[in-house]
Amino acid sequence: MNLVIDVGNSLVKLAVFEGNNLLVKKNIKLDFLLKHIDLLRKEYKYIGKVIISSVVKLKDKDMVYIKSFFCLVVLDKSTNLPFKNCYKTPETLGMDRVALVSASVQKYPYNNTLIIDAGTCITYDFVTNKNEYLGGAISPGIRMRYQSLNKLTAKLPLLETELPKDIIGNSTKNSIHSGVIFGVLKEIEGIIEVYVSKYKDLTVILTGGDANFLSKQLKSSIFANSNFLLEGLNFILQFNSNE
Repeated sequence: MNLVIDVGNSLVKLAVFEGNNLLVKKNIKLDFLLKHIDLLRKEYKYIGKVIISSVVKLKDKDMVYIKSFFCLVVLDKSTNLPFKNCYKTPETLGMDRVALVSASVQKYPYNNTLIIDAGTCITYDFVTNKNEYLGGAISPGIRMRYQSLNKLTAKLPLLETELPKDIIGNSTKNSIHSGVIFGVLKEIEGIIEVYVSKYKDLTVILTGGDANFLSKQLKSSIFANSNFLLEGLNFILQFNSNE
């Protein structure tokens, strides 16, 4: 069994895999990481390997504690990857994007694949049918767009995400919803169209916190998978364990 640990700025995603099967997933606060690792270790006694992807540096004593129980892989720039990385600045490539690309080459090997991660930012990552990662794009996510309209103007309010009923906003509130939501939807659909025109037999994956919301509105044929990043981290762990 494998334990996947994805550490964000304040929240941590924990996932236990048996092979490629996700057994359990938890979102916890960073302060309770070791406590929940101990709980999982007692419940799933056959966990032997752990991978950590972290945007914040864990305390040295926490790393020592984790290493005392498991064979540990820390995802960083030196980790062996299951694809050819053709990104011109690999040292700046986020580990979340690395994990998503890894998941795509496991589930859709040697296939032209576009991975769209709709979270704080919307990232687009493309892998060719030769297993080569070329790069993609980064744009503001839904919440970032709402927040920027509020923070960078004098009078526009901060709104919660809401699907507009019409593209024509008949009030300031409805105009903001139309601009943000339809803007994101048309951006995604437009980018997919460009990739489809360049690459045949394109597979499109939609993941991230806003994936479920967006997948219901998009006309394009896509596969929505909220666990894609965790699956990618698990595959990287398997890939490095088998070398």
